[in-house]
Amino acid sequence: MSCGASPRASIYLVLGAKAHALLMGRGYVTPQDVKFIAPDVLRHRILLTYEAEAEGVTSDDLIEKILQSVTVP
Repeated sequence: MSCGASPRASIYLVLGAKAHALLMGRGYVTPQDVKFIAPDVLRHRILLTYEAEAEGVTSDDLIEKILQSVTVP
């Protein structure tokens, strides 16, 4: 069985993006805030297959690929 990131991951992604926006002096979140914090929130939640590990693929590589495939509104 394969599962995505838990609901807690999405909660922490939102909280992290809000914190990053605040540290940047803004009261609002941009897609770049989400993309900035996503690797830190998702890195340990990605489980790689043995094949991916053998090919040298990292969880950061997968996160980057996912973020590039999402259309920013």
